[in-house]
Amino acid sequence: MIKKMSPSEHDFDIPAKNCHRMVVLGSTKVGKTAIISRFLNERFDDQYTPTIEDFHRKFYSIRGDVYQLDILDTSGNHPFPAMRRLSILTGDVFVLVFSLDNRASFQEVQQLKRQIFETKSCLKTKTKESADVPLVICGNKCDREFSREVSDDEISRLVAGDERCAYFEVSAKRNTNVDVMFHALFSMAKLPDEMSPDRHRKVSLQCGDVLHRKSLRNRKFKDGGDAYGIVAPFARRPSVHSDLMYIKEKALHQGTKDRCVIC
Repeated sequence: MIKKMSPSEHDFDIPAKNCHRMVVLGSTKVGKTAIISRFLNERFDDQYTPTIEDFHRKFYSIRGDVYQLDILDTSGNHPFPAMRRLSILTGDVFVLVFSLDNRASFQEVQQLKRQIFETKSCLKTKTKESADVPLVICGNKCDREFSREVSDDEISRLVAGDERCAYFEVSAKRNTNVDVMFHALFSMAKLPDEMSPDRHRKVSLQCGDVLHRKSLRNRKFKDGGDAYGIVAPFARRPSVHSDLMYIKEKALHQGTKDRCVIC
C-alpha cells in the first residue's frame, strides 16, 4: 500500500497500475514551469519565479476508469543530487526541456537523458518496461527571434535509435506543439490518449468539493463525453518514505489488487 497523507485523508481507491508520475527536468529559465502551466491550466505567465520544486496532481475519469497523474516540476539548480536521483527513480515518464537559444541548457539535457537511463537501470525487475523510459525532449521558446545555438544534427543524434524518445520544438508562450508533445509522450508510455490536454474536459471543483471515485465515474456531460480531468487542489509532495514505497510497488508490478490512498 502507498499511503500519501493529507488533511482530508480520502481514499480514492485508484489501482496502482493507474497511478503514474511525470517528472519535468532541465536547466533554470528554460520554461519547465510554463509548460506545466499550459498542461494543467492552459495559461502562460510572463513573470519568472525560480522553482525549488513544485508538485501537482491530476485525476482523470476515462471510459469508466480513474487515473492519477503526479507531476514533479524540479529545480534547474538541482542543489540536492540525492533528491534528484529519487525524483528520477519515481518517474514513469519524463519531459526534458532546454531553450533553443541556450547551448548550456541543451548540454544539461544530454546529461539528464544519460542520468535517467543509468538511474533507471538500477531497478531490478523482470519486465522490459523498466529499461524503456518514455521521454520527450523539448526545445522551448521557438517563438523567439534568436541566434540558434543547437544544430538539428545534434538533436537528431540525441534521439536517434530510441523508440521511447521524441523531440519537439515548442513554445509555452504561444502554446505551439505543447499538446502534440504530451500526446506523443502518453502514446509512447501506452497511457490513454485522453490524458493529453486537448483530449478531455477540464473540470474545476471548489476546494471543499473533494474528489470521490463514485462522482468521477458517474458524472455525465451533455455532449456525452466520457473523459475529463480535475487538477487536485493543494497537492503535496509525498514523503521520501512514500516515494520509496512507490518505487518498490512500481518495480514489483504488484498488479490491480494493490491500491493507492490518494491525498
